[in-house]
Amino acid sequence: MSIEIGVNMEFIRSQDKSFAAGVEVAAKLGYKLVEPMVHNGRELLSEAGYFHSFSMDDDPGEMKAILDQHGVKASALSAHCPLMRPEISVPYLQKAIRLAAAIGAPVVNTDEGIRPEWVSMDEAFHVMKYTLTTVLRTADRYGVAIGIEPHQSITRTTEGLLKIVGLVESPLLRVNYDTGNVYLAGGDPYEGLKAVCPLLVHVHAKDITVEHSEAERGKVTGTPVGCACGDGVIDWKRVIAILREANFNGVLSVECGTEQQAARSLAHLNGLLGN
Repeated sequence: MSIEIGVNMEFIRSQDKSFAAGVEVAAKLGYKLVEPMVHNGRELLSEAGYFHSFSMDDDPGEMKAILDQHGVKASALSAHCPLMRPEISVPYLQKAIRLAAAIGAPVVNTDEGIRPEWVSMDEAFHVMKYTLTTVLRTADRYGVAIGIEPHQSITRTTEGLLKIVGLVESPLLRVNYDTGNVYLAGGDPYEGLKAVCPLLVHVHAKDITVEHSEAERGKVTGTPVGCACGDGVIDWKRVIAILREANFNGVLSVECGTEQQAARSLAHLNGLLGN
């Protein structure tokens, strides 16, 4: 069993820096694993070097060369898209799977997305089953897992999260658990984590400040980034104990908002893991 610590590239967003610059900073902080974010087509801020997202229309070898240059690997790709809109999500996730395989990332993380107003809740599950069935055909060819993250209306509850992950019988349809999103949605992140452990493939280590909790808990289904692990309400010692009890072998990917928070998170989690 091995629990490793990585960082989601969102930590560099506040500095308006490119993907390459973000990877360099992550490596200097001591991270050996990063979680890149990807997008379709051309995007102005990324093209200008002011945003960390990486276009899936670019050469995967370019991303791998950047990672290799700084001695880091990808724990997963952040590839969020609306599962209830297969015309968008099927080709998007298929491209993300192929990119993940090319750079050696074992997981593509996504969530159900916002339910379109013209799709009823009953219809939503049928559409998502079609999307996931189609996408998993590609995932199976490349050996890349799909991690469903709790981040929207259905997955705000553990029951809803497990229902989506159970839509298709596949060892590659798994859970990317986000502690902060679950907490802000009003759930119990520890009991929820225990419930999904048999399906767990990746973890977003997101902490939430007391102020953020008081302002938004129970009113939202998630948040882009949290605070430094150890600065907020999440009991990381308890989280790690649950993961160890379940023999989790994978990555705690820190999801915070600044370089300083990323540094404090790494020190805090390393201390708890005894690294």
